[in-house]
Amino acid sequence: MADQPNAPNVDRGILVFCIWSVLGFLGLAIVLEGFRLDSWALSAGGVATVLFAFGAHMIVNAVFATGFSRGETALGIGAYGLLGLIFVLGAASGSMSQPDYYAGLTFFGALAAGFIAYLSTRHGLRGAFSRFHVKAGTQQGAAE
Repeated sequence: MADQPNAPNVDRGILVFCIWSVLGFLGLAIVLEGFRLDSWALSAGGVATVLFAFGAHMIVNAVFATGFSRGETALGIGAYGLLGLIFVLGAASGSMSQPDYYAGLTFFGALAAGFIAYLSTRHGLRGAFSRFHVKAGTQQGAAE
């Protein structure tokens, strides 16, 4: 079954789950502790842990010669959007301290830079741009 092209790779799924359940939640806990203590350095350590988990996930993808699954992509983009909304609402309410504000900017800036780095290493700079830019009339099934 593992030789079939569309068969799910259980080993990869277990590795990815373990990476995010350990490193992802640990990083989130460190970030939240940094918010609680108003410590940018502690929050930045949590961000580094989350980025380490992202890098480990990319290494697993490279070892298994796969990319991110549609579910992983949807979860990542959805979580990024939800956390971004929460950050914007917190900043707009004026209840965030300056270290919390800088920690949030560090978190979102680092994740955006990681996303750009992933696209450029996976597809090259031209290929990454082509993933988002589609010329009119080149879509399959377009009306002629």
